[in-house]
Order: sequence, then C-alpha cells, then structure tokens
Amino acid sequence: MRSQENFPRTFSFEFFPPKTPEGKAKLRETWKQLGQLRPRFFSVTFGAGGSTREGTLETVLEIRAAGHEAAPHLSCIASSREDLKAQLERYRSNGIRHIVALRGDLPSGLAMSGEFRYATELVEFIRKEYGDQFHIEVAAYPEYHPQARTAQDDLRNFKRKIDAGADSAITQYFYNADAYYHFIEECEAMGVTVPIVPGIMPIGRFSQLARFSDACGAEIPRWIRNKLEGFGDDTASIRAFGLDVVTRLCDDLLKNGAPGLHFYTLNQAGLTSTIWQRLGL
Repeated sequence: MRSQENFPRTFSFEFFPPKTPEGKAKLRETWKQLGQLRPRFFSVTFGAGGSTREGTLETVLEIRAAGHEAAPHLSCIASSREDLKAQLERYRSNGIRHIVALRGDLPSGLAMSGEFRYATELVEFIRKEYGDQFHIEVAAYPEYHPQARTAQDDLRNFKRKIDAGADSAITQYFYNADAYYHFIEECEAMGVTVPIVPGIMPIGRFSQLARFSDACGAEIPRWIRNKLEGFGDDTASIRAFGLDVVTRLCDDLLKNGAPGLHFYTLNQAGLTSTIWQRLGL
C-alpha cells in the first residue's frame, strides 16, 4: 500500500436523489448533519440511463448552495455524445468541477447501450472535450466486477480508466480488508499511482444488504452473514454488530494507509455518524 500512504486523506459521503417531497426533506436533514463532519465532498448517484438526471442536478446544486463540495455521478450507458455534453455543460456552468464517471446500468427493457459502452470511453470523452476542467473519479472493484470474465480482465479495465485520464477512484464496498490490500498491490504492480479510496457500507438491515451485495458482487463473508441471519428481526442487534464490524474495518484500513473513506449512506446519517465518532475523526 506504499503508493496510497502518500495521498491526503479524503472523506466523502454518497446519496441518491430522492423522488418524493418527504424524501427530499429527509435527505436535506441528512446532508446538513453530515456536513458538520466537514467531508471533502458529497456525491450524488445517477439512475439507470439517466433516470434521475434532474434529481441528481437539483440535489448537487442544493448541497453546493450550502457551501459544500458536491460531485454528481454521470453514467454513459444509453446516452449520446450530445446528451452527455449537455449534462457536462450544465454542471460546468453551475461551477461543478468534480464528476464520478461510470458506465452505469441499462434501464430495464432497453437493449441498446448508446454511443459509449464503457466508463473508459466516458473518461476519454470528458478529457477530450474539457481538458483538466473536471476532477474525474472512477469506480474500482477490489473483489472484481461481477461481469468481468477474469480478475485480470477487470484489473486491465481499471488501468484503462486511469490511463484515459481519471484522477482518483472509489471502490465498491467490501468487508474483507485483504481484498482491498491485494487489489492495491496489483494496481501498484501495474503502475497505477492515483488515490483509490475504499467504499464503506454501514450495516443497518441484513435483507437490504444481502440484496445489494448479490446485485453488485460484493461478498458478505460467511461469518458476518451467519451472524446477521441469526439475529432474525432483532434490528438493534444487527445495528450494534454492524457498527462493530464496520468500525473495525475502517480503523484497519486507515491504520494501513488507505487514503480516506467513502461512505454509502443510503441517505441516512445515523450509522455513518456513529462510525465517524468511534474512529475519532
């Protein structure tokens, strides 16, 4: 992890754009609470095929208006060059200079991927059109992308994104720190020298976590899964155990040179704030 120890630590929190007035009010309270922790930035996700485009922009602008740095996700799947350029122009005109560039998911029922198939092409496009005007984050997968043919293929794909001009990366969440350390060693061996910040998923509800993990390929280690299953509907025990597990994971990562943490908050402040306090951040 030699290369990662040299970067300034970056702490950030991720949200998804809410669809209801109640959800917007709740998220507003969440980012105001987490804003007191002074993260480097908040990121806001982008629905399949741009389905939350306006919500993403609205949320980012509201967070920025309150004086916080905000980074919208931008996915290229099912989008045209003109469409992507229009979105980037809107972000640039509103003073947004930080983008999380992703391939994204196809909307259900849509067979065509659009003009871009991979995040590498989106990074290349942003750099070609805008030079260094945007700081570009990309995704990394310590346990490898579920659609990758082999682990080696996934590593090569990640390096392509960096070579195309990405400035830094945020990982998919994981609960096995060794997966992250091994991934970093492999990246160092390939000459990748950008910060790769671990993604952290607090544990609140086991059924929700299992569903997310099955979809994105993140492994829940057997001992954690069995323990969580054993709690049944005992929400308090699930949260208490989850806080212990995730706090230990974060502490281990930071002690071993990780360049920060990126929390997948699910628009909730409680668990993330508690982990933050336990870490003494």
